[in-house]
Amino acid sequence: MLSGKACRLGGRLRSCFETPSARLFISSSNMAKSKFEYVRNFETDDTCLRNCYIVVRLDGRNFHKFAEQHKFTKPNDNRALGLMSRSARSVMEELEDIVIAYGQSDEYSFVFKRTSTWFKRRASKLMTHVASQFSSSYVFYWKEFFGDQPLLYPPGFDGRVVLYPSNRNLRDYLSWRQADCHINNLYNTVFWTLVLKGGLTTAQAEDRLKGTLAADKNEILFTEFDINYNNESALHRKGTALIWEKREETTTKRMKLPNEEEKEVPITRSRRRVEAYHCDIIGDQFWEEHPDILEDDNC
Repeated sequence: MLSGKACRLGGRLRSCFETPSARLFISSSNMAKSKFEYVRNFETDDTCLRNCYIVVRLDGRNFHKFAEQHKFTKPNDNRALGLMSRSARSVMEELEDIVIAYGQSDEYSFVFKRTSTWFKRRASKLMTHVASQFSSSYVFYWKEFFGDQPLLYPPGFDGRVVLYPSNRNLRDYLSWRQADCHINNLYNTVFWTLVLKGGLTTAQAEDRLKGTLAADKNEILFTEFDINYNNESALHRKGTALIWEKREETTTKRMKLPNEEEKEVPITRSRRRVEAYHCDIIGDQFWEEHPDILEDDNC
């Protein structure tokens, strides 16, 4: 339905018409400047400081119960660890400013490059996007790792944002997380070996390990169960570091060349892909082999 009104064009008064859609457009534009807009002043400015690495760390919420309910293998369930890394890979593919992610057990840390301007560096936006992408990916890829085993209830992950101004600070943070991985995994390996192979109850195993040092735990594994901890899976001992790397990919395409019949022609392209490493990231070797991860401290 058209509505008429008078309008002046070129000095002459003429009849003009406006459509309902045009009226709606005008109305919505006017509403954007409504009297209620002042409520935006209550929002907190959470812009992250410039020239700092932005780290978003996620931790599984009440994952001890989640692991029990879903019968995760003790002390490590490769399906669950694989699902965590697949979810983290999904986050990195969505947010390409993440230069490295490190995960172990039920946690993952995502490092945004120092010069990132994603979401105008707003901490709340970065954290919620990472958390929601990770959580939805965990549910989406569940069957890929657990097959027909049902997901009994949705998992939850809490997040935090921390800023690190220098390469040394960032490396120390990641070293802290990997040291935590080693401490926890060594304890869990000995604990569950005492329970599953040594016949102790969980209370007895806990009591046995009270006050023991790393050397004592290694001795228990080796002398009582013939297990050399250093031969255990690097995935369990070192955790997982995800980084971007360029890979040459060759595909074939049917093309018709001048004066020749159509045929298959190989085409090689360089693509960035997320690759996983289960290695030491505390020492210098990893960083020397992947110099593109860190930015110059003088930027």
